[in-house]
Amino acid sequence: MKALYTASTGMAAQERNVEIISNNIANMRTTGFKRQRADFQDLLYQVYRRAGSDSSSNGTQLPTGVEIGSGVKTGATPRIMSQGNVAPTEKELDVAIRGEGFFSITLPDGRTGYTRDGSFERDSQGQLVTIEGYLVQPGITIPDTARSVSIAADGTVQAFLNQDATPTTLGQLQLSRFVNKAGLESVGENLYVETAASGPAQTGTANSDGFGNLLQAHLELANVNAVTEIADLIAAQRAYEMNARVISGADQMLQATSQLR
Repeated sequence: MKALYTASTGMAAQERNVEIISNNIANMRTTGFKRQRADFQDLLYQVYRRAGSDSSSNGTQLPTGVEIGSGVKTGATPRIMSQGNVAPTEKELDVAIRGEGFFSITLPDGRTGYTRDGSFERDSQGQLVTIEGYLVQPGITIPDTARSVSIAADGTVQAFLNQDATPTTLGQLQLSRFVNKAGLESVGENLYVETAASGPAQTGTANSDGFGNLLQAHLELANVNAVTEIADLIAAQRAYEMNARVISGADQMLQATSQLR
């Protein structure tokens, strides 16, 4: 019976939906995390009577047809790139982006990664790196003698060196943005890489030309709303249960048929 296979696609789709929701909930405290959602599409239809076809020799037409669908599939799992809340951390190398843009990161394989996670550190050479040790672009080195490191809204990094009375500019953080942010590919560790769908990165200066501004000693939190995720989880569970009931009902119908004498 076709209903068995149709309902099974619904159960599989809702199982995938629950997996996405669980990942959102698991990353509620992940810095700069962007939640995902599941978008569904119906599958192919079997047409028994086509709308608009002739229904008699007199040229009358069918106003509606007979089409039976074959189920559902997960069409896409886009990321919702909305701004997360910004929280203070009291750590001078933490930087939050308010608005458009990503930090550019040099990955171990030479590619450029992009992130909203601004929890930076200094490595053994004083270079600004991520918590995984990946270099932040453009390279900024903070000497051992640096005091009171400041990061301005436009990304300018300054510090007092030795006993200097005036600060020294050490470099300037740049931001990158994309025509289609949702087209970026997630590679873990709070990083994305560009794809053909995202388009090439457009690099610029923070606080200008539509790029967001930077806020030192703050981090952007995940844009996951616990109440929304729980509501979506309950809806997915109920949809799964309803598809399971369809399978149970179809099984009972097949059982009744098999018992006919």
